[in-house]
Amino acid sequence: MEKSTIKAIKERFHTGNINEEWLSHLRQDGRKGVQQLIRSYERQQAKAQELKNKFLHMTRYEQHGYANGKRLIAGVDEVGRGPLAGPVVAAAVILPEDINLLGLDDSKQLSEVARNKFYSLIKQQAVCYGIAVVGNEKIDQVNIYEAAKLAMHEALGQLDPRPDHVLADAVPLTGLPCSSEAIIKGDAKSISIAAASVLAKVYRDELMKEIHHSYPAFDFASNMGYGTRNHMEALKRQGASPFHRRSFAPVREVLQR
Repeated sequence: MEKSTIKAIKERFHTGNINEEWLSHLRQDGRKGVQQLIRSYERQQAKAQELKNKFLHMTRYEQHGYANGKRLIAGVDEVGRGPLAGPVVAAAVILPEDINLLGLDDSKQLSEVARNKFYSLIKQQAVCYGIAVVGNEKIDQVNIYEAAKLAMHEALGQLDPRPDHVLADAVPLTGLPCSSEAIIKGDAKSISIAAASVLAKVYRDELMKEIHHSYPAFDFASNMGYGTRNHMEALKRQGASPFHRRSFAPVREVLQR
């Protein structure tokens, strides 16, 4: 068989017109460039298989629910429990059973670019989703844990159709009209919770960027309300903004000085 040029081989890899017979023939080709192309292809294949395996692993809670007759399984998660300023945001989402979002993960493990990509894909492909915001004043009234639960309940309440089972990230939710389970580190174990974490994270980040325009000294667009050094220095210098959580010790201590 006549040898193809390396350019032609590269183009064939690019188009995906590949079979084992052709690869077996290429492996006998001693040209360095050809062997580099094969290694690159094999690395890509291994990475793709790793993503598939991870995705399958992250659907095990959903698959267990489907096997038990559940058809509308919602994942719910919240973000923003730790910051000194801004709201806590929760999202709930029901994904179709045949969803295929390879690479989706806990929002904290994704780059901003990846989160934004999945944010759009999830909204496009979800059966339904809901996003709820509980502001800093309510957080100060009821405490952050209760505020987070309130946001999760509100996000679930927006779902239409209603779920027949709920997977929640770590927080046990009571009073739901369907079965539920709390999964420790669920955003890394359940694809539905991971999807909810992305929706909540991107939505909250955008809110903090908007707040930044009114209070740029606190650099909310970068720190998202967390107590970074620059944030704390601005807090001590300027006092609290209307979006600071006054029940949180670092803010309270500054206000008492």
